[in-house]
Amino acid sequence: MVIGALRERHPLNELLESLTIPKSSYFYQCAAIAAQDKYVKLREHVRVVFTQADGRYGYRRIHAILQRDGQSVSEKVVRRLMHEENLVVVSRKKRKYSSYKGEISPAVPNIIERDFRAEAPNIKWLTDVTEFALPAGKVYLSPIIDCFDGLVVSWSIGTSPEAKLVNTMLEGAMSALSRGEHPVVHSDRGGHYRWPGWIARMEAAGLTRSMSKKGCTADNAACEGFFGRVKNEMFYGRSRWTPLSRHKFLKFKAEDCLCFAHSSVFGVQGTHTCKVGEGLSWVAFCYRLSA
Repeated sequence: MVIGALRERHPLNELLESLTIPKSSYFYQCAAIAAQDKYVKLREHVRVVFTQADGRYGYRRIHAILQRDGQSVSEKVVRRLMHEENLVVVSRKKRKYSSYKGEISPAVPNIIERDFRAEAPNIKWLTDVTEFALPAGKVYLSPIIDCFDGLVVSWSIGTSPEAKLVNTMLEGAMSALSRGEHPVVHSDRGGHYRWPGWIARMEAAGLTRSMSKKGCTADNAACEGFFGRVKNEMFYGRSRWTPLSRHKFLKFKAEDCLCFAHSSVFGVQGTHTCKVGEGLSWVAFCYRLSA
């Protein structure tokens, strides 16, 4: 740009020499600037996918959708185009809710040991509680995630992180089990999973308890990742939740959990989402497996 502005008053050779720029490099850059963008159609496709996803999909998911639609392009190109088009996924990190109430009952071993793979459904389940902070107050979500395919087996949602929240979720999950199915249920060391009511229900159903180390979120990373995805895609930066009361939020959030299961790009077997899920929801992916 500097050379272009001064070329009318100074010879090109003098400008290049003073700026120590080889002539070949100068003409190469001029040709590159004048050349047409070969990614014009791809840029538009990326913008459309990003907009249709309501700004929730990052470059990996958009890359998976492009591949599913028959476009051969690298993840690096998609990432660069999104950066150039300023397509940024909304994200926010805050101090999360903690359910730890001390060592109110003996802790059990970590049977999962960060191996979130399962060869069949209802072998390994993960659970935790997360909060949604609204202007009207806080709402708490408690799901059970199946390690086989990422399926939300059961969930409960309420305005208080009480024992009834997790007990209702557990009872709903147990009702879906067939005879002879006794999954390992992995959780953190929160008080919900150490109260007599939870322990009694687990023992009566023949389920095996497993717990993370104290304060070690990585021991339950797959469940934490589910929470992060739900909040990034459906909660953070969404102004629709601001005017709602907590009770109205409960109704909408239950509907969104169903919508999320059907519309999000979901991974299985603990493997990278886009490589395994191929840009499909878990419903569509499981249907493909059974076809």
